[in-house]
Order: sequence, then C-alpha cells, then structure tokens
Amino acid sequence: MLLHIILSLYAFPFAMGLGTLQGSNMNNIAKPNCPTHCGNVEVPYPFGIGNDTGCSLDNSFYVTCNTSYKDPKLFLRSSNIEIYNISDSEFRIGTGVAYKCYNQDGTIKDEFDWWARLGTFTFSQKNTFTVLGCDDLSMIRGKNGAEFTGGCLGLCSKAQDLPANGTCSGIGCCQTSIPNGLEYYNATLYTFRNHTDVWAFNRCGYAFLGEEDSFVFHGVSDLYAESAVVERIKSTVPVVVDWAIAPDTRGCSKSSACKENSSCYEVDTGGYRCRCNNGYEGNPYLDPGCQDINECEDPGTNPCYGDCINTRGSYNCSCPLGSFGDAKIENGCHWYKDSKFSSNIFTIVTVCGLLAVLSGIAGILYGIRRRKLMKLRERFFEQNGGVLLRQKINSQGSHEAMTLFSTVQLRKATRNYSKDNIIGRGAYGVVYKGVLSDKRVVAIKKSKIVDASQAEQFINEVLILTQVIHRHVVKLLGCCLEEEVPVLVYEFISNNTLHHHIHSRLGGMSWLSWENRLRVAVEAASALAYLHSETIMPIIHRDVKSTNILVDENYTAKISDFGASRLVPLDHQQVTTLIQGTLGYLDPEYFNTSQLTEKSDVYSFGVVLAELMTGKKPIGVDRSNLENNLATHFVKLVTENRLYGIVEPRILREGTLEQIQAVGDLVKRCLNLQGKDRPTMKEVAVELHRLRKFTTQPWVQQQTFQDARSVVLEVEQSDLYEVPLVSYGSRDRESCSNSTDNTIEENKPR
Repeated sequence: MLLHIILSLYAFPFAMGLGTLQGSNMNNIAKPNCPTHCGNVEVPYPFGIGNDTGCSLDNSFYVTCNTSYKDPKLFLRSSNIEIYNISDSEFRIGTGVAYKCYNQDGTIKDEFDWWARLGTFTFSQKNTFTVLGCDDLSMIRGKNGAEFTGGCLGLCSKAQDLPANGTCSGIGCCQTSIPNGLEYYNATLYTFRNHTDVWAFNRCGYAFLGEEDSFVFHGVSDLYAESAVVERIKSTVPVVVDWAIAPDTRGCSKSSACKENSSCYEVDTGGYRCRCNNGYEGNPYLDPGCQDINECEDPGTNPCYGDCINTRGSYNCSCPLGSFGDAKIENGCHWYKDSKFSSNIFTIVTVCGLLAVLSGIAGILYGIRRRKLMKLRERFFEQNGGVLLRQKINSQGSHEAMTLFSTVQLRKATRNYSKDNIIGRGAYGVVYKGVLSDKRVVAIKKSKIVDASQAEQFINEVLILTQVIHRHVVKLLGCCLEEEVPVLVYEFISNNTLHHHIHSRLGGMSWLSWENRLRVAVEAASALAYLHSETIMPIIHRDVKSTNILVDENYTAKISDFGASRLVPLDHQQVTTLIQGTLGYLDPEYFNTSQLTEKSDVYSFGVVLAELMTGKKPIGVDRSNLENNLATHFVKLVTENRLYGIVEPRILREGTLEQIQAVGDLVKRCLNLQGKDRPTMKEVAVELHRLRKFTTQPWVQQQTFQDARSVVLEVEQSDLYEVPLVSYGSRDRESCSNSTDNTIEENKPR
C-alpha cells in the first residue's frame, strides 16, 4: 500500500523526561482562568488549550487536551499530532517511518511513504534524516523558502559488513542533515536490486526524520527486525519543531507581543520570540511582563556572605559595617582591628599572598595544558603520517609545492572553525572558508574519517595531488596533520558550482549559452584527461558530477573534490575498491563489479554532458518512471533519433544540428554500459574541442528537418526564461555578474 498522509503520530510509551519552558517556576505561565497543564505536559503562553478560548496568542498556537485517555494527551490544534513537551523555542513530537519491504523474488510485500506538514511551524536543524537498509536510497524533499531535495544511500552486501558499535556511516545505515526552516517534508524509498541479494538478513528499507543522536543503530538486528525496529523508532526517536511568532507590520519591537522587562529577538527562519531581561523572570508574552528576581532569597545561585540588598534586575552584596573584603566569597569579609597599621599590613600581605598563590596555580595549569596540547599535536602529527611526509618533502625538495600548516594558523584563519565559515558539507568532511595571515583566501577541508593504517597511502596521494598543476583543477596548497583528522587546504573558488548554474535560474542562466556550455565541457574534459594520462600516477576521480565542477569569477570550470579519488599503479588498468560515488552519476559496470577504471569517470562525465544539454537533474523523483534516470532516458532518445525531445530549447536555437547531434552521440558513447566501448577522456576532450569550433546553420534554420523544426518552434512558445538568451561576451559578463550575486552554497573540494 502506498499512503500519503498528514503526520500520523504515536505516543511514546515511556517517560520522556524532557524539559519544560525555561523558568517553569514563573507565576504567570498562562492567561488568567486558562489551564496550564495537560497531563504532565506544561502549556505556556503563547500556546493555549482550546480553540477560540482566548487562551492562545492566535489560532496557530492553540492546542487540544484530550482527556479520554487514561493520561490526558496534548495535540497540536485539532490534528492528531501529539506534543510531548514545549520549551521557550521548540516542542517535540513523535516521528513517522517510511518503509518498503520485499518478498524473496524481489516483488514488493508492503510499502509506506511519509509526508509531514506542520503549518506555521518548521522542522528544526537538530533533526537528522536516517535511512536503514543494505539496498536502499531515500529522497527527502521539502521547502524552506526554496525547494529542497536531499537523500541518503545505505549499502552493504553481507551481514558481516555491518558495524557492531552503533555507528551510522553509510554501511546499512546512512544519516544526513536537513536545512534550517524546513516547512514540510516527504520521504520516499527506492532500491537497486529489490533486496534480492540481501533478503536473507534485510527484507525492508526504512527512512525517518528524528532528533540528532536519539537513534542508535544496532546493526544486523535492526535490519532483520522489520516491524520491531519501526516500533522502536516510534517509541524512542522524537522530532524537534521550532516555533516563532509570525511578524506583523511593526516587526520585532516593543509594540509587538513582548511585555515589560523583556526583549524581542528575530528568528532566522522568520518571525520573532521574546525573552526576559537579565535579572528578571516570568512569561515575557503576558502582562505585567517579567518580574524582578530577588537574588537575596536564592543564596545557592547568588551567594552573599554579607549584607544583601536587592535592586531591579540585580543585587548588591557588601561586607557588614566595620569589615572589608569580598562578601560574595565565604570568609571573604575581615574585621578591622584597633591598630590601623597592623590591619593595613594584614590586608596587604593577605592580598599579595592570595595573588601569588593564584598566579602560581594559573601558571602551573597553563604550563600543563600547553604541554598536553603540544604532546597531543605531536601524536596526531605522527599518527597522520607527518614524519613520513616531512621526510619525503626533504628528500624530493618539494617545499614550494607542499605547505605544512599548523593547527594555530588554520584555527585563526577560520575563527576556530566557526559555523559561520562553513561553505560546504560533503560525505568526507566539512569545508570552511579561511583567510590566511598573508590575506590569501582558501578553502579548508576538515575530514570526518581517519584511518591510521592508511597513513602512508594518504601521504603518497597528498604528495602527488600537490603536484597536479592544471588551470582547470582546483589546486591543493597543503595540509595540517596536527589535528585528530587531516586537514587539507585548497585554493578558494568563489562563483559556486556548475550544478548551481545549470539548475538555478537565479544562479546565472543568462551566461550558459550553447557556446559557453561547450567551453565548460571542454575545460572539464581536458582536466579529467590530464588526471588520467598526464600525472605522475594516473588519478581516477571516482565522483565526477556537476556539484564537483566549480566555477570561478571568470566563469572558468575547475574540477574539485578528490575525497573519493584513487591512484592507479602504472602496472594496473583497474583497481578493486569499496563502491563510492553519487546516485545518477555512478558507473553501472563499476557498481556491479567493484572494478574501478578510468572509464568509470567517462560514464559520470557523460551524465554531466547530458545535464548541460537538457538542464535536467540526473535523478528526477518528480519525473515519470521512464524518465526518472536521465542517462537511460537520454540514450533511449538518441537511439530513437529523438534528441530534440529532451534538449533545452535555448540550445536548439543557438546550436547547430551537426554540433547538437554529434554531442548527443558522444554522450551516448560515454554512457555505454560496457566500459571497453566508451571513449577515453582524452578522446572526449579532443572531440568536444573539435565540435566547439565546428559551425553551420542553427538547427531551427535547417528546412530539411521538418519534424525537428516543428517541435523546436512548439517548445519555444513555452520558453519561460526570465533573462535574455544571449551569447557570452564582455557586455553579457557584466549583466550576468549583476544577476548572479547570490550567496555561495558550497565551495568544496571535499
């Protein structure tokens, strides 16, 4: 059965033990004559129980208390969404699980898709999207101001591969983050082989959204449990929901819902909230507002060993008359003696002695901490192969090609790896934007995974990558081995990814003329050909896709992200690896055999060419089953001589029949299921370079192809480009740069 429902949630059968609104001891939780609890759940204003009772701020904040249960339960508005606790910025609800189960012959036994919307509230970034299964891909789609699509892939071939330590790293269990401010989401499961290869220990795939770290993967027992694991997820994994008050025309100001002695702050997902000022407590949304805290009545939180006097928002603590010192410290007050001189001497000696002791302790602690940090950095440096790298640099004399950065340099460049400096997240690490002391802007990739046993191989690969010098390959500048995981430093590319420019109209569609698409294709192909055949040791990229082709300020293409790359020994034509790559771009032959060759990059590049020609994504979950896979659909249309049915209308207007047909045939050859029948990257680069120079009359002007021309004219009438479709030139570059001034989504070599 395939169900699309509006969030059907189940109660947790255990005591959640989650906190309530900050300052739960406040005396004005709800409006007068309005209930403050439903069962054991506290309901603070602006939430209120009952519709049209005046107990809530507006209709978006009313909740329903259902007393027909043994223990009353709280629900959001009139829905069946049960609320388990409410805090000053969020509330928690249960989760739902999408699943798809199979019979031994691969037919579907049972399936369930999930769709959830919460109205004015949004799903928190504290949640993660999780996929369980050894033959499962799940797509999560939603909206956070703009349309969002993400996904996660769980793969394994035998039960022994599954981790036993509860980690969720892609083998049987995959997790990915969601964007901030997600208004709704739906989860759909897909499969590669209908679980026929893993049916003995994994008959179902599962996908769900839940609070980060609340789910612990139990390995093969979870994959074999079927309905039991679904019930465990529902009973132990909550979903965190952010709430805020929708802004009015006055915005976030004292004329808004915030009351006396409180302040208003805006929420980045839209709207605002209120909070009490320091030294006050209460409900900032209700009159008379927040009340002064009498700190003198709470010595546990505000110690005072002298005379305590409460003030508005604070308090004064002083030694009694006839004494001196710090009354906030136990025994900190000292009485004056008859001899003023001896009293002064005692005070001076006491203060100096105290300062000396504190200074000595601080110095000792600082020295111990400094030595520990130095030893820890030295251990990480050796563990990550730093000694070997330094020896190789000295023996090869490659100081200029490779820089060893210190952890102090990179932490200063990234403001101690601030979240505000994050410009990209990938499967292998997080990428930060950094500014070095010499004002160079760099991209700093901090890996997530480290394998100490592979240190020598890592060092050899880093040395070779630093010697990769090509104008269309992102340059590796150096690395830092003093962190727990290696940190790589790359040149910074400022103008986003090719994927962004293809699929985002606001990203700069105006410059992507047919001529510029061919140019970008030639640049990327030449870079891959260089990696395959002109480096010291052939390099297979293994993750060629449009998001790994960056675009600089001059709209020049650069290949990036060597996180999955492999070096091929000169006496080998292929290597056996754990399958890695991106769905839609992954070479089917590599997927089936685990034998990685240079032709695997050729297949992936063929998908990128198809993207450039069609403007479509490799996997289209919103397309029909026949058109879901771009590569398969593209080859089918080329074979049937119907290429014009999928090519972008703009290309049909600007390109020539010979060029478009020839590029389509080249894409078909690159996407051949047999690697031996695909061209090499060098052949692809040469052919694209030749076609770029080849010109005749545009396709729409050739009268001999009447069917194609009629379809082209038909498509042109529905062309909804918002910018002039002009060829790229100096004047176009200016208009393009003005129309593409958007925030960079990611700049990664990963």
